[in-house]
Amino acid sequence: MQFTDFSKLDLQRLPSPCFVVDQVAIERNLVILQDVAQRSGAKVLAALKAFSMWDLGELSARYLDGTCASGLHEAMLGRDEYQSLDRPGEVHVYSAAFSQQDLLQLLDFADHIVFNSIGQWQRFQGIIKAAKAKRENLAFGLRINPEHSEGSVPIYDPCAPGSRLGIRLADMQNQDLSGISGLHFHTLCEQGFAELSRTLDAVEDKFGHLLHQMHWVNFGGGHHITAPGYDIEGLISRIVEFSEKYQVQVYLEPGEAIAIGTGILSAEILDIIESDGQQAILDTSATCHMPDTLEMPYRPDITGAGEVDQYPYNYRLGGLTCLAGDIINDYSFAQPLEIGQRLIFEDMAHYTMVKTSTFNGTKLPALAIWNSTTDALKIVKEFDYNDFKQRLS
Repeated sequence: MQFTDFSKLDLQRLPSPCFVVDQVAIERNLVILQDVAQRSGAKVLAALKAFSMWDLGELSARYLDGTCASGLHEAMLGRDEYQSLDRPGEVHVYSAAFSQQDLLQLLDFADHIVFNSIGQWQRFQGIIKAAKAKRENLAFGLRINPEHSEGSVPIYDPCAPGSRLGIRLADMQNQDLSGISGLHFHTLCEQGFAELSRTLDAVEDKFGHLLHQMHWVNFGGGHHITAPGYDIEGLISRIVEFSEKYQVQVYLEPGEAIAIGTGILSAEILDIIESDGQQAILDTSATCHMPDTLEMPYRPDITGAGEVDQYPYNYRLGGLTCLAGDIINDYSFAQPLEIGQRLIFEDMAHYTMVKTSTFNGTKLPALAIWNSTTDALKIVKEFDYNDFKQRLS
């Protein structure tokens, strides 16, 4: 899925490797999300776990209602970098578990804090009540598990049997929910409205008796709202219906929807070797720079490349680390690859950028913002030895 034509960008203007994000495409997605919010009455938050290029934080704040975080540091980033002067954004945070030290800091500035277990909610009542006395608008919620799976990849299924994420209906029985003003669920991963609609059916079936007691309900993330073919009208209608039925404020937490089709990873071929076929070794890495290719796994698209044997020249593309399995995938090309050639890995802005590591001392990709309308290019940051060194001691 690649909306911006990055072939118009001269890759030689970039350091390598480099993540490049098209500001025009980001704003296009933000406009769509703002339209959904305005017509449905929902509030839309930027999920920083998926895309947190905070150089674009102020732009995001012009269109969205705030940020959602998975812990203290993301929440601090939302507070510090995702605000606009005329539209201060809300800061929401959920974690599978909070330490008391982190929670004490969050209680000073977060707007919504969502707990993963009733045990943690009860355990921290002392500091929660003290914080609420100082900040009466501070809201607390619980993440529920509707035990309804829509995902096909087990590692990304929060509703799989034995999941540690969310509270099941059986564990909500006879619990005192005084002080809880909202419920949160998250079951999707880059999916459409039909999957959300079925999930909502399960949520209403299991937790409907609690929804009337709430002031807000957070539908979580994983909504592919800005992808081609997404049923936006269906989403808006269902949000309006749900909000009116239960008299709640609905929140959405899209992450990838903000960055779908907006960014690439540009990499250079360092060497080409023969080992049961042609292998090209790049200055990037599956394990360091695109770990989802190993975790899910999935096969990232490359501009101008095809499936094996689709074009005359087949290559296995691998990273430069010592990990034997640092293999991106197998591709074919219309022309032979050359050492020094740059390749474009498509749709690499969401999740990929936030998961990079420096295993083997591998250099992190530079970060750049490109304007596909004006061709203006800004190198936001380049990483060096000190970025690797300072993480270790």
